[in-house]
Amino acid sequence: MATDSPHPIRKALRQNALALLSVLAALLATTVSISSASAAPTPTIVLVHGAFADSTGWDGVATRLSSKGYAVQRFDNLLRGPAHDSALLEKKLATIDGPIVLVGHSYGGFVVTNVDDPDVSANVYIAAFAPAPGEFVQGLLNPIVYPGSRLLPPALQVKVVDDPTGVAGRNADGYIAKPYFREVFAQDVSAATAADMFAHQKSAALVANLEPSGPASWTRVPSWYLVSRQDRVIPPALQRFMASRAAPGHTSEVDASHVSMVSHPAAVAAVIEKAATA
Repeated sequence: MATDSPHPIRKALRQNALALLSVLAALLATTVSISSASAAPTPTIVLVHGAFADSTGWDGVATRLSSKGYAVQRFDNLLRGPAHDSALLEKKLATIDGPIVLVGHSYGGFVVTNVDDPDVSANVYIAAFAPAPGEFVQGLLNPIVYPGSRLLPPALQVKVVDDPTGVAGRNADGYIAKPYFREVFAQDVSAATAADMFAHQKSAALVANLEPSGPASWTRVPSWYLVSRQDRVIPPALQRFMASRAAPGHTSEVDASHVSMVSHPAAVAAVIEKAATA
């Protein structure tokens, strides 16, 4: 027995529904395509260490950021002076495609501040110097205005090193003596971690402490600052002063020593991620 053909009204409704679904699918595909094309690319995060450290100090932070899908690179800071070191950093940044978040610790903040690269979308200062033009390390560490730094002899000692940027290929570098390293630089990490950090310590040219900063990138680049409340190298009050100029509205604090990136890597990574997603 032959079956009846579909009711003409039901057939028309079904055809209209199919047509509507096709239109919606096309609109959805277009929206996804436009959204993907307009989405800002994920920035590359470049970590810049400071004096008396090297790039291994960023291990915990780099691991956390990499696990979130960020491309992370580290800059082997030579610690010769802001102009010299920032010029080398600019060469490194020129090899990176897309937006960049620059992160500086301690003297690394001087280097970050002196970088001029249009792809830098944010600066992040971690217990770092954020100088205004003409300021220099030793001038900012004025013990009368901002007391509390323990980066003084006998903890701070001097040695002569081979250095092609110095006079006659030599230079006077400062470093933290082993008996004082943990107490001054990293009092909130274990003895074993401090010993490893001391083994990786890089000395810094003394002239770098006297070289004036150039134009400040934080005047044109959105910046974030993480203050270390228990810092014995850069007094917290000085950090807050610099943060008030460079990162108003983007300043937070952590109960850490000078090396918060080692003792509190999660807190440091969280601030960097805020800058990367702003």
